[in-house]
Amino acid sequence: MDPHTSGNLEEQVSELRSRVGMLEEALQTYGIVPEAREQRATPTLAADSATAIARQGPSTESVDEPPSMAEQPASPPSFGTAESALLRPSLESRIGSQWFNRIGILAVLIAMAWFLKLAIDNHWIGPLGRVLIGLISGVALIAWSEQFRRRGYVAFSYSLKAIGSGVLYLSLWAAFSYFHLIPSAAAFAAMIVVTAFNGFMAWVQDSEVLALYAIVGGFSTPVLISTGENHEVTLLSYMLLLDVAVLVLVVLRPWSRLLFSAYIGSALLFLAWGLEYYSHTQWVRTAFFLACFFIVFALAPRLVRVKKAEGEAPFGWDTLAQVVLPIANAALGFVGYYAMAENAGTDWVEPWLAVGFAGFYLLLLRLPARGKLKASPALLSALHLSVAVVFLTIAIPLKSHGRWLTIGWLTEGAALLWVAHRVRSRLLRGLALICLALGLMALLVVNPDAIATPVFNERFGTYCVGIAVFAFAAWLAARARPEADHSEADQNQTIQWTGLAGISVAVVNALILLAVGLEIHSYWWNLRWHGDANLYSDFSMYAQFTYSGWFMLFGAALLAAGFWRRSAFLRWQALLLVAVSIGKVFIVDVSELSQGYRILSFLGLGALLLAVSFVYQRDWLNLRGQDGQRL
Repeated sequence: MDPHTSGNLEEQVSELRSRVGMLEEALQTYGIVPEAREQRATPTLAADSATAIARQGPSTESVDEPPSMAEQPASPPSFGTAESALLRPSLESRIGSQWFNRIGILAVLIAMAWFLKLAIDNHWIGPLGRVLIGLISGVALIAWSEQFRRRGYVAFSYSLKAIGSGVLYLSLWAAFSYFHLIPSAAAFAAMIVVTAFNGFMAWVQDSEVLALYAIVGGFSTPVLISTGENHEVTLLSYMLLLDVAVLVLVVLRPWSRLLFSAYIGSALLFLAWGLEYYSHTQWVRTAFFLACFFIVFALAPRLVRVKKAEGEAPFGWDTLAQVVLPIANAALGFVGYYAMAENAGTDWVEPWLAVGFAGFYLLLLRLPARGKLKASPALLSALHLSVAVVFLTIAIPLKSHGRWLTIGWLTEGAALLWVAHRVRSRLLRGLALICLALGLMALLVVNPDAIATPVFNERFGTYCVGIAVFAFAAWLAARARPEADHSEADQNQTIQWTGLAGISVAVVNALILLAVGLEIHSYWWNLRWHGDANLYSDFSMYAQFTYSGWFMLFGAALLAAGFWRRSAFLRWQALLLVAVSIGKVFIVDVSELSQGYRILSFLGLGALLLAVSFVYQRDWLNLRGQDGQRL
């Protein structure tokens, strides 16, 4: 036999065996080892046959020489191939190996709890014997689980560990709460040992499932050994220690979901303690611990170790750790401090509290990457910026009311829009538009009544601020012009800014029309109620005549501005207002005005319409040429 051919066959046999071993290891992670062993016979038989051929020498038949290993490089199985399809568990496999597994754990733990109650009720075993049996059973189950793990039944081994840990917790709880065999401190220390052991096993065996079991047990411990007394420092220190331990784990292991378990456990325990025991005399300690919890989970998204590979679906535990956790932490942290301020009756603290949270998130944006603290991803940075703006927006109604609320939101929107223009940030522009929309809504709804003095009053002054802010927005948006070599994205940005400029101009014109109209209404309304009752109808007539005159005057001014600026957008607004004036004169003024004022109203409208017609007939803007043959 050719030694070269024999060497190639032996190398291929060795490679085949290594691939079979890799498939078995992958299958063992899903607990499908028996199936893998049944399927192992075929590749082993093929490997033995290939070895026999190598030993017998060359065959008499003409056989093509197999390609060398250099031509067939070995590569581990990857997802997307036939081998990876075998490795991915089906729905049936997940139901049988995972869902039923967890339900079985719960069922066994419930059965053990009922068994302890049954033993207590029937006095089968003494208190010390019952506790010892539970402790021995828990330890035995944990030790027995290691045998299954060594044989490859990893998932089943974790289930036995969970049951054993649960039995240990129940036994220690019974020893303390039911039988009073040990003090609360001893039970607390023993449960901490069980939790620490589970955490150690999770670290050694690189198992996120065991780490989750440890977290559940750790946060269950204070509930199990509760004596109904207030031990704030002990409880909150223990919770903080657990959270720091979880933070260390997620820094060293890609276990993002642990953060959610720890955060939910901390929030629930903190809330339960606060509702039951908190008083104003404890505010210093409580504020300190709340700050510690808040800072730990605020930094956690930048410390968590990401296991998402390139090409993986973007939505997962890592993404949730950068979206859901920061939002929940900011909301609950602020609510906690707000409730403390309400309890103390210090309302003046609340707006500055919102400003403080906004400042914290702005500082978090500027916090540089160093050591284990990673650079903030784009999504997380956008979220922190949004949270900061939200807190600033919340601070305004907490501090201000009436016109100052309106002015505050409008000013914040203008400032954000200016920053968005400088840094070219779509996110900031969107936040600015939200603030401007809130300010506009407050301007129209939450506004003081005008006093008898026309123009020089708070309402008209607030409208002037709104007009100035939206005029500034229109001016700023009009300056966003692209360069000749800008990309398509920049062109789209410019189109959006142009749209914003048009909307802002329309809002400015509407606010001017409305502000003066309200002053006209207030002036005649005050005269109506404080003047001679016999002149009631006359005041209504004067008001209607003044409205018509204001509409015509403002329409003419808009049209003149449209011709001067060569802006079809302004001219169309003017024509619309003139059309409204026409309808008012022919429908309202005919019935409401006296003969003399009716004549003046129609004369004014006619003069305005003739002037407009003359301007369009002169075609100063060459509109006929622009419209082609249609005119």
